[in-house]
Amino acid sequence: MTDAAYVLHSRPYKESSALVDFFTPQGRLRAVLRAARGKAGSIARPFAPLELELRGRGELKTVGRLESAGIPLLLSGEALFSGLYLNELLIRLLPAEDPHPMMLQHYALTLQALAAGRPLEPLLRAFEWRLLDELGYGFALDRDQQGAPVAPDGLYRWQLDAGLVPVAQLQPGVFNGRDLLAMAEADWSAPGALAAAKRLMRQALAPHLGGRPLVSRELFMTLKEPKRD
Repeated sequence: MTDAAYVLHSRPYKESSALVDFFTPQGRLRAVLRAARGKAGSIARPFAPLELELRGRGELKTVGRLESAGIPLLLSGEALFSGLYLNELLIRLLPAEDPHPMMLQHYALTLQALAAGRPLEPLLRAFEWRLLDELGYGFALDRDQQGAPVAPDGLYRWQLDAGLVPVAQLQPGVFNGRDLLAMAEADWSAPGALAAAKRLMRQALAPHLGGRPLVSRELFMTLKEPKRD
């Protein structure tokens, strides 16, 4: 069976093979790519659409056939680190062999948008939100824990397994109702909406990352640090 696929991560395995995590319509799959230093290894790189045929019935499969299915997307600078961030999120959060074909489509479209130079932050926030929702961790942005509409002048905190909980007064970590409503409409022109969305997504993703920091995020922060003389 041949599927469209993307490489999420690859690392050396034994003498001349590689252990590769693929994102396919059947979900995240791990497979051994033999002769990884040859033609197949040059094809198996991130952000390139691939035709993939896997062999084996166990969790660790073997790549039977791998061919290019399109022009590789060239990401550089902050767009490259953003693409690596998407890949790491998928590796860390997607269960193995759990199909998410709509997430795969959204991933491919996000990569195309990154390659086209579109603003990073809205793309990353939309991807994080879509991933949480696909995995069953999503929550309403325009309704609170009790189902009441979010008030533009209200204050709310995010709570695991509950969503947005109204609070009576300003306290660390709370969200302005106006920002939440802007997020619900993907209105990134609203002042403060993008910054609030980044903070909210970090809170919502943290319980599912197992306490381990994201390597891509640390690399990205290192990239943005000013150089010292």
